[in-house]
Amino acid sequence: MNDSAQGASASTSESADTLPAESRRSAHTVLVTGAAGFVGSHLCEALLRRGDRVMGVDNLSTGDADHLEHLLGHRGFTFQRRDICQEVTPEMAGADWIFNLACPASPAYYQTAPVDTVLSSVLGVWRLATMAQASGARLLQTSTSEVYGDAERHPQREDYWGNVNPNGVRSCYDEGKRCAEAMLMAYHREQGVDVRLARIFNTYGPRLRPGDGRVVSNFIVQALQGEALTVYGDGGQTRSFCFVDDTVRALIRMMDGPHIGPINVGNPGEHTMLALAEMVLRLTGSRSPLVFMPLPEDDPRRRCPDIDLARTELGWQPEVSLEDGLTRTIEHFRAVLGVRRQTVA
Repeated sequence: MNDSAQGASASTSESADTLPAESRRSAHTVLVTGAAGFVGSHLCEALLRRGDRVMGVDNLSTGDADHLEHLLGHRGFTFQRRDICQEVTPEMAGADWIFNLACPASPAYYQTAPVDTVLSSVLGVWRLATMAQASGARLLQTSTSEVYGDAERHPQREDYWGNVNPNGVRSCYDEGKRCAEAMLMAYHREQGVDVRLARIFNTYGPRLRPGDGRVVSNFIVQALQGEALTVYGDGGQTRSFCFVDDTVRALIRMMDGPHIGPINVGNPGEHTMLALAEMVLRLTGSRSPLVFMPLPEDDPRRRCPDIDLARTELGWQPEVSLEDGLTRTIEHFRAVLGVRRQTVA
């Protein structure tokens, strides 16, 4: 894809231009950094459905240009291949909303590029904050549940300060995101920048990529290919999984509203890794065995959001069940991998 792609014809039979607008409202000019990523591409689609004009930016270090291919013919969408750590452009400065998703978000990516991961959360966020200060744009930072680390409080509330190893293999991401929150709150308090902080918990859905190191994609790919499902530790550690459509709804609702945050965005349903593996095996019809491996360094034992603040301030809660969301995600991976559907007993 070229560094700047505008007005190209869509290659799929249904472009986002055919999607109905959700309501009659004033359109925003929206910058989405990390637009070619998993969550970013879904966010671009949702904003276009609302009638907003969207500028997608991504350096494609972990994003996939194919995620945006069907949007390139949409009259409200443009894309630039840029690295926000290097520059912001005059076009970016024209946005009145900025969603920042420009950071590697899975262990397989951020642990192989730790310096770039830190820079995206520090230098990249600084560039966006400086731009927002000058333009008056509202800036939403997609933070993460990883700011809580291996939490000693459960479930995690926004007033919990966390238990993070600042020198571990995950610290490039964990501490990078914590620093991004600190920087944006400093810009808000000192310079009056209009910011929002959303702490995203495990999100899954179509457009996850094979080999990204996320447990949902790992289990589904292994099950569909007849390989053993890799379970770390004894499988008793827990996560909470939020379908991407629900996550995107929360991000837009937060940007629409007055609450600065931080606000947890996640599903409060808590599942062990063993329970997740068993559900994936059942839904795929796979007979793959389980294989147990040592627990990775600094891997959190329990992870579950308290979403009372999201319910009260955003009027939001997840709507898609884990089984329904996994079924849709499995169909995505069947198509990606070219695997036929099996009869589920």
